[in-house]
Amino acid sequence: MTHRTLSPGRLIAATHNKGKVRELKDLFEPLGLEVVSAIDLDLPEPEETESSFAGNALLKARAAAEKTGAPALSDDSGLSVTLLNGAPGIYSARWAGDPRDFGVAMARVEQELQAAGNSDRSAKFVCALAMVWPDGHEEVFEGEVHGELVWPPRGDRGFGYDPIFVADGETITFGEMDPDRKHAMSHRADAFRKLKAALLP
Repeated sequence: MTHRTLSPGRLIAATHNKGKVRELKDLFEPLGLEVVSAIDLDLPEPEETESSFAGNALLKARAAAEKTGAPALSDDSGLSVTLLNGAPGIYSARWAGDPRDFGVAMARVEQELQAAGNSDRSAKFVCALAMVWPDGHEEVFEGEVHGELVWPPRGDRGFGYDPIFVADGETITFGEMDPDRKHAMSHRADAFRKLKAALLP
């Protein structure tokens, strides 16, 4: 596939998750892109009906590119727990309920691990970044970070399941980690590195 260069200018962050918007701004604004979120533009949040991270990311980016006429970037990401056959996976946010409470989601992961025998606490965060242009050109980049889950949750930095995830080779959770250090090794950073190599001059 021929990659397309992403030119400086406006980039729509097709997400209603403030934590993700903050991380995308941190990653893209130093590159001369003005990141404007779906929240800022009051865009509706499309229902995630696909069965994969990449599918859901594309669905959200397509909707934003179509409505705004600007390139749109969407991230679909989540926690995949080995012992739970990859759950919560694409349902990671839904496990947090509405309004979202990731304390509830983390407790559910722990309960299900205990119920499954707690013999394997390995997990990974997965991120699919979808870039869609208004003319329909689209590209997807996937990243992962592997680690294991701890209980009880530790740290109040990051968001989502960060307080129970310790990346391989680390002793502290993403919730305890300095944001710059987390950005350097996260699943989103892995996907972003691939996107940057392909789309940015």
